[in-house]
Amino acid sequence: MDRKPIDRKPMDRKPMDRKSGKYSPQMQEAIRRRATELYQRSGAVEGHDVQNWCQAEAEILRETAAHITQPAVVINLEGVVYTGEYDLAAADGYMPGEWKPGDRIPVRLDGDRLFLRRPNGRELQTNVVKRIG
Repeated sequence: MDRKPIDRKPMDRKPMDRKSGKYSPQMQEAIRRRATELYQRSGAVEGHDVQNWCQAEAEILRETAAHITQPAVVINLEGVVYTGEYDLAAADGYMPGEWKPGDRIPVRLDGDRLFLRRPNGRELQTNVVKRIG
């Protein structure tokens, strides 16, 4: 069998030049900076670009998630206080303030989901994240 030599070009060793289309340019830049810090802290050891990038990506995502708050409603149902987070995109126009404290709200529970009947007849679906009582 006749084998042709493989043309192996040197890899670009510029630390952390990896890009990902799933993040905003600002997020990519934050990950790149963190990966470069990891590279430098480890003594600028070559060959760990992907490892540094993945670690930086995980750290930045964890830090970012800690600052993102989900919108939520709190409701007292027969002495048990539920906190239900909801997705704005799926809230079908729900705006905080549709209910006032003390309003009677038709609700139904289904596992870890809490459904609240809105004044317009539609339901707001929430994920129960906290129960007290």
